[in-house]
Amino acid sequence: MPNPTTHPAAAPSVPPPDAAPLLDIDRLTLHLPGTARPVLAEVSLRVGPGEIVGLVGESGSGKSTTAKAALRLLPEGARAEGTVQVSGTDVLSLNGAALRAHRAGAVAMVHQDPRSALNPVRRIGDFLAERLARSGLDRPAVRARALELLGTVGLPDPERRIRQRPHELSGGMLQRVVIAGALAAAPRLLLADEATSALDVTTQAEILALLRTLRDEHGMGLLFITHDLQLAAAYCERVYVMYAGRVVEEQPADALFSAPRHPYTRGLLACSPDLAEAPRVLRPIPGRPPSLADTFPGCPFHARCAHADDDCATWTPAPAPLPGGGSASCRKLPDAPAPTASPTPPSPSPSPSPEKRQP
Repeated sequence: MPNPTTHPAAAPSVPPPDAAPLLDIDRLTLHLPGTARPVLAEVSLRVGPGEIVGLVGESGSGKSTTAKAALRLLPEGARAEGTVQVSGTDVLSLNGAALRAHRAGAVAMVHQDPRSALNPVRRIGDFLAERLARSGLDRPAVRARALELLGTVGLPDPERRIRQRPHELSGGMLQRVVIAGALAAAPRLLLADEATSALDVTTQAEILALLRTLRDEHGMGLLFITHDLQLAAAYCERVYVMYAGRVVEEQPADALFSAPRHPYTRGLLACSPDLAEAPRVLRPIPGRPPSLADTFPGCPFHARCAHADDDCATWTPAPAPLPGGGSASCRKLPDAPAPTASPTPPSPSPSPSPEKRQP
């Protein structure tokens, strides 16, 4: 797992208190036919203008499903409760042309595997032209804009790349192409779903630096989804931690890393290697994450939690505010023992300079 020292430190960009959020998910609950429990349960999440917000958790915790709700990309047969607003628009109420316009404009998503987003037999220029189809530009202007987008994401020799097909580009190059496609409609909100997981560490650092630069230049809000808590702590300004379809903790990134409050968050950090420390025995979280066939009336983490008691099995999860901001959903939060060792993320190294960038 990448160490946070390989990534640029998060530059604070907290929106003013009165700034309207770009993404505002309030108590979103998602039911699917044939499941014993909701896929998402009472999920609340906000991303402000120019803010980088992390969403972390194990596979199957509901991270991608939460992000896709911003595009109303819900599983077949899903029944949603709660609200999802993007720039003040109620996304769950959109249909037809209004929904297509929303997906083509206000919000864009970058997926984990760029090859799955590209037609393998079509050229890169065709992919970008499709993204620009609603722009009203004529054909020469579309081509010029496609070249401009490839230049914006740092892809070398755009004139050549625009004529190539996906198999002729490396993974890092393809991720830049997909990001260029996401920027085609100038979205205000960008959803990055494990967008760097399949890349080597050097290319990963370059993509992360690129996303931050685009945030700084265009004022976009960025929801950064990852399973890597240390990466989120180094890159994001605030971090939400999900478990079994619920948000169990939310804090500013530095506080989450140095003083995690929920037992699950502490467990994730305890089983994460840290290259900045001396070798130590990793402590995996016992048990396994619950499946959608598992039911539990109380805290979803109680069966794996070392601090749980019988009352936790029936306690209804509810977020409790934390003194430094944020919240955590734990019944024993007030008397929970402090971490035995509060890791402090070391000062990150600078990202590779543009002159030394290796695509």
